Amino acid sequence: MAKKKIDVEKMQKNVKESANRIWLAGLGALSTAEKEGGKVFKNLVKKGEAYEKKAKSQLDELRGSFESAAGKAKDSAVHAWDRVEDAWDDRIAATLRRIGVPSKEEIGRLTRRVEELTELVEGKAKPRRARKPAAAPRAAAKRKAPAKRKAPAKRKAPTKSSAA
Repeated sequence: MAKKKIDVEKMQKNVKESANRIWLAGLGALSTAEKEGGKVFKNLVKKGEAYEKKAKSQLDELRGSFESAAGKAKDSAVHAWDRVEDAWDDRIAATLRRIGVPSKEEIGRLTRRVEELTELVEGKAKPRRARKPAAAPRAAAKRKAPAKRKAPAKRKAPTKSSAA
């Protein structure tokens, strides 16, 4: 029993020493964290700033690539649309020609020619007196038949005595 008692006391002493060491290690960690915490924080901030610059640079590259691709796609779409419009315009113009509708250019040429001829005619025409407008024809039902005229009286031939 005496041996057991010594072993128990030795064990209790070892547990106390271990607990004390653990306690001291915790206090040392806390002290180190307080001292080193500021340094660690500053180090983390520096790493964060470097990472932010790198991320912004990559983002700017991606944005440039995207804008370039979008611009090319837009140009391609505009070019394709222009081709469709041109084909549509050509078909409409051909259809209008087939049915005899004059083009804008043909109408423009004809208009200019009419203006030239009008100026030519106006330059050669002599001014005339203004005519009175003709009376409107009367309706047939309202017309009266003209009265019959009497034949003019015959004249007597002059006699010799009246001639002198």
